[in-house]
Amino acid sequence: MIDRNEITSILNDYDTEKIAIGLVASHSALDTCDGAVDEGFRTFLVCQAGREKTYTRYFKAERDSSGNLLRGIVDDNAVYQRFDEVLQPENQKQLRDDNILFVPNRSFTSYCEIDAIEDDFAVPMLGSRNLLRSEERGGEEDYYWILEKAGLPYPERIDDPEDIDCLVMVKLPHAVKKLERGFFTASDYIEYQEKSESLIRQGVITEDALSAARIERYVIGPVFNLDFFYSPIEDTMSPIELLGIDWRFETSLDGHVRLPAPQQMTLIEGQQIPEYTVCGHNSATLRESLLEGAFERAEKYVKATQKHYSPGIIGPFCLQTCVDKDLNFYIYDVAPRIGGGTNVHMSVGHPYGNTLWRRNMSTGRRLAMEVRRAVAMGRIAEIVT
Repeated sequence: MIDRNEITSILNDYDTEKIAIGLVASHSALDTCDGAVDEGFRTFLVCQAGREKTYTRYFKAERDSSGNLLRGIVDDNAVYQRFDEVLQPENQKQLRDDNILFVPNRSFTSYCEIDAIEDDFAVPMLGSRNLLRSEERGGEEDYYWILEKAGLPYPERIDDPEDIDCLVMVKLPHAVKKLERGFFTASDYIEYQEKSESLIRQGVITEDALSAARIERYVIGPVFNLDFFYSPIEDTMSPIELLGIDWRFETSLDGHVRLPAPQQMTLIEGQQIPEYTVCGHNSATLRESLLEGAFERAEKYVKATQKHYSPGIIGPFCLQTCVDKDLNFYIYDVAPRIGGGTNVHMSVGHPYGNTLWRRNMSTGRRLAMEVRRAVAMGRIAEIVT
């Protein structure tokens, strides 16, 4: 892990009057850039050839001769053949020379090796570098380990498929779509065998991935992704903020639930088992009596990260939860960085963030505002790793 003092030393060479916000051009890049320009920062995106036009053309920024933004949100970019070329020393130097603070999103950790991010990416990162690995399910100290240390509830694990005695979710990666899920449900061992064999025949999952899959009791209820923000430089108000809540559209699951049961029964083998590939998001709110419990979960998570992953979580994080019939929350996933659903709130802001800050406050804008506040307070070293 790159020593934080090394990052601080690099940061000392930055011109704080010319700081820019940069990240990989995918996932939550639009929200991050939108919030950055709202707070007066220039933006820089690391693009991959063949999927760059969204950022280099359609959302490209136009500014007048005085630098005032007229339209768009993406000021500058680099287009590489592969996202992970950003790790090359000369490309890291470009980021540093341009005074860029780098925002880690899920695409960054998916397309770039986590070892290299931890040990070799010598660019000041807005957030918690040492927590990014915890998102890799199955690691020695993954987010389940943190949740256990924090005393937070998560779906019960079943170690042996033969012990399945109720509806479960089997979590494993997709065989072809490397960044997506090969998840499936089963209610007993026979169904587990039938579905897994079918998915292997279809090339959706592999036997090796199945042997390492995590099996969890299925929590029947709605899903809420709680988009939080933790500020280490907040000294007077609560450092934990609930900015907003989102939920997902998933293929082909959402197509299945729109079919009447008789039509579902006529589906051929390749259509019968839904996939859980996220393709979009929508906004949500919680009933007010449940909000305090949401904050309590965030408090416990923050304290656990501070104890076990010093300095702990910095900036945005997302607790992905499901709620059962008795209004009990279970955390089934944790994003120790900006969440994937925050684009739904770009420009218009999150409902709770707007209410708290009395202006449109998306996650992207809140992150940029933290940079603005840290620069003004002379505490920018406290928000980077």
